[in-house]
Amino acid sequence: MECDSPVLKKKRLAHPMDMDCTVKEELTNAPGMNQHSLWSQWQLLDSILPTGGFAHSYGLEAAMQSRMVNNPEDLRSFVVQVLENTGSMLLPFVYCANKSPDATMWVKLDQLLEAMLTNEVSRKASTSQGSALLRVAASVFTEVQSLQDLRQTFLGSKTVFFHHAPIFGLICGLVGFDSETTQRAYMFVTMRDVISAATRLNLIGPLAASVLQHQISIDAERMMQKWKDRGVEEATQTAPLLDALQGCHAYMFSRLFCS
Repeated sequence: MECDSPVLKKKRLAHPMDMDCTVKEELTNAPGMNQHSLWSQWQLLDSILPTGGFAHSYGLEAAMQSRMVNNPEDLRSFVVQVLENTGSMLLPFVYCANKSPDATMWVKLDQLLEAMLTNEVSRKASTSQGSALLRVAASVFTEVQSLQDLRQTFLGSKTVFFHHAPIFGLICGLVGFDSETTQRAYMFVTMRDVISAATRLNLIGPLAASVLQHQISIDAERMMQKWKDRGVEEATQTAPLLDALQGCHAYMFSRLFCS
């Protein structure tokens, strides 16, 4: 507190020993500890970011029409299974892209995920969300030149597909997020979007949805700890039934969501 005193600031100019305070302030504001990255983190997780995530229900709409999800209790079980599957299948791609945020690694991860996603509905949902996220990130984080270069280089290319998980990890890595924060953020976005879809499908009210999200956050953290820091060679499908249900989305007579 004394370092902020105007009197002491004047004395600091005359006394070399007081330079320690200035050094500490500069270290606190170092790039790795810059509070500005927190604002970027919050913006990436803000639901107002136009990435198209709310156009997808992660198979919930198909699960409701097939009568596998009928009430809030079924919804809770469904969300937990989605989080488990997200952690086992997609989190390794988020992690690897975040640890090596460069174009070469990202292209390899993107092409590998394209080959692993056999469900056409989820594959299209992943590419549409990923391309939208890159477009928004390149427009918002203009200080990160790599994002501009990435979009200009691969836009319209037939060699990449812009899957959401690798793009999310790549952007977080370029913005400066650590791997654990990035993986936790991806789980949060998944949980948020599924529960938001449930409210628009009138399965649960907004207040009950907020309560449910708070309760499931414990499961989300458990899933994140279980599947974090894994390579893509360990990526696996843990909920094949949910994957099959989401694949039926395109055959429904009436639907609100794209997937």
